[in-house]
Amino acid sequence: MTTRDYLTIDDLDVGGKTVLVRVDLNTPMDTDDNILDDMRIKSHIPTLKDLEGSKVVLMAHQSRAGKKDFTTMKPHSQLLSKYLGKDVKYIDDIFGTYARSSISSMENGDVILLENVRFYSEESLERSSSDHVTTHLVRKLSPLLDVFLNDAFAVSHRSHLSVVGFTEVLPSGAGRVMEKEINSLDRGIKGGERPCIFVLGGAKVDDSLKVAENVLSNGGADKVLVTGVVANVVLAASGVDIGKVNMDFIDSQGYTDQIEKAKQMLQKFNGKIGIPQDVAFSDDGERIEVRVSELPDGNLPINDIGLETIVAFAEEIKNSNTVILNGPAGISELEPFALGTHEIIKAAIYSSYSIAGGGHISAEVRNLGYEDDFSHLSTGGGACIDYLAGEKLAGIEALKLSASRYRLNR
Repeated sequence: MTTRDYLTIDDLDVGGKTVLVRVDLNTPMDTDDNILDDMRIKSHIPTLKDLEGSKVVLMAHQSRAGKKDFTTMKPHSQLLSKYLGKDVKYIDDIFGTYARSSISSMENGDVILLENVRFYSEESLERSSSDHVTTHLVRKLSPLLDVFLNDAFAVSHRSHLSVVGFTEVLPSGAGRVMEKEINSLDRGIKGGERPCIFVLGGAKVDDSLKVAENVLSNGGADKVLVTGVVANVVLAASGVDIGKVNMDFIDSQGYTDQIEKAKQMLQKFNGKIGIPQDVAFSDDGERIEVRVSELPDGNLPINDIGLETIVAFAEEIKNSNTVILNGPAGISELEPFALGTHEIIKAAIYSSYSIAGGGHISAEVRNLGYEDDFSHLSTGGGACIDYLAGEKLAGIEALKLSASRYRLNR
């Protein structure tokens, strides 16, 4: 018997069974419904290959109500067909008569993709598994299904219907994407080779400080280096006058209160939080570098870490055995200010074990062509940062409860 507290494909009888797989196919699309990034779609192929002897029903979403790319799953089924090497039939229905009859008539080896599950309004309600069980979607589909697999790590921080609703009524486990995410992130924050360094950037200051607090408190990291807006908050907390325009931005994002938290963390984790020694301003788009001890009076936005900091951080990263990156170091979509992000990514590939924590930073790794040089690129942005912060993810917790019931009833 496995020692994991959740089940995987290896623990469940899936041969010849009808398996519902919650996948994450949510991806950037243009106005003509063309998919612009197929990374998430390709990530599920190992799971689907392991279910070749099953009847596979895929459930996914694309965007959310009110967005321009809130559209059908038809383009996704076409790409899946290409990568899987066989037809993935798009079903223009979620749990109505057409969907149910399509499931009932499946044969072993068939794969179908149901319509965008967020077209059903109850999908996006944050409720418990027991509450979701009473919905039409679960009551209509579950009698036709044998097994549920959650392979959608990126949405598993949300207690949505398709993530947790079926775990109460079906034997449930993790797909290969979910399994890899848990194993890889756990290795980074619990069992990684030392020294272990976290590099936290981007604009999600509260989340990043939670991660720093978690990994420094439990000994998961030897040091945390801060960049991006996170660094601006920490610099302000250390007594640096970062200028009105940067303070106004922090305030506009609702992060002013995080300055006091950062101040407490600097005292608590003395010497374990690395802050920039210089920064790069934008002066009408031109990159201007200044040491933080010599910041000029003025109103220029900080758009990146400076070259001195880049060199120092890169050296620390190269000398680490485990490195976890989350968030860009600056406004990397603007060429003059991509330097910090790109050099940190290049330094990370020298570590024995390197993780890019989803979202923007993973996209930059792929854009630079370093995808194969990283040990793990997370498929989840918000889910990844919550996991690193020690938060319990609803989708994973639901799988654990399902596993305990499954083992009890065997």
